[in-house]
Amino acid sequence: MKRICLTVIFTILISFGVPAYADQAAEEILKAVVKIRSIVPKDAHTAHTLGSEREGNGVVIDSKGHILTIGYLITEAETIEVIGPEDKAINATFVGYDHNTGFGLLRADEPLGVEPIKLGQSLEVKEGEPILVAGHGGKDSVQVGWVITRKKFVGSWEYLLEDALFSAPPYSNFGGAALIDRKGQLLGIGSLFTQITTQGLGSIPCNMFVPIDLLKPILSDLMSRGRSREAPRPWLGLNAEEAHGRVFVLRVTSEGPAERAGLQPGDLILTVNGKAVNGLADFYRKVWALGNAGVDVSLGILRGTQIRDITVHSADRYQFLRLKPAKVL
Repeated sequence: MKRICLTVIFTILISFGVPAYADQAAEEILKAVVKIRSIVPKDAHTAHTLGSEREGNGVVIDSKGHILTIGYLITEAETIEVIGPEDKAINATFVGYDHNTGFGLLRADEPLGVEPIKLGQSLEVKEGEPILVAGHGGKDSVQVGWVITRKKFVGSWEYLLEDALFSAPPYSNFGGAALIDRKGQLLGIGSLFTQITTQGLGSIPCNMFVPIDLLKPILSDLMSRGRSREAPRPWLGLNAEEAHGRVFVLRVTSEGPAERAGLQPGDLILTVNGKAVNGLADFYRKVWALGNAGVDVSLGILRGTQIRDITVHSADRYQFLRLKPAKVL
């Protein structure tokens, strides 16, 4: 990633009609982006796929030390450290995780001495608009980019965003990175590296950001309850991919609902409660439409040359991913 000074960055943005503000003010905004390190027990459910040592970014969003990040950095974490602008490691506490959006929330155990970043309006962002992407490290970790599109994003891990933000060029340290608008306000949180296919340009490497407007309705719940008060969606415990409108099982979570029901990698999902499945998003929507977590989900699958019916007793993903209780010696 090319490093450029703040003066150059904001000169570029001004050329796009962005209001000018002082380098000093810009540096204060960037101080709100911190580094996050977490340690996850090796026997945690997510350790196999996400690792037991995780590192990324987070953004200080209030004076109480609450830090917004992408949830996979801190889920099932045993210990969490935050590194602020002075490069001092401070312990932090897990606060909440919202599986529907992917947002994670933690709180620094000591004051970080930084000004919280203001939350922007992600719904107002238009395609082609200039933005900044920032990770921990101040002016040396900022990249100028553009919003190349906003569209639906479907993840293999039972995850769907109807209006995700995609920016380019891609930012390498994307996990928990801040998407910042021309006013110096937070537009989104970095989730992953991906590629978007556009007419005339082909495949464009980019990052997907979770829009900040999705946080506002659930923020108080995350702070007070650790999760949204909305009824949890049914979770099957599988990863799937789409090919030509068909949905294939890639992996089943160990000890999860799909594994217990006998679902296997390679199974082709044909129906949900007798209704044909047309793509991954359609599959998720049909499952979630059946009710809340705990509802039975009847799947018609093709395994080899045989069509089978399998009933999965869905679960609450938040409860499933809680840390295992300590062993009594």
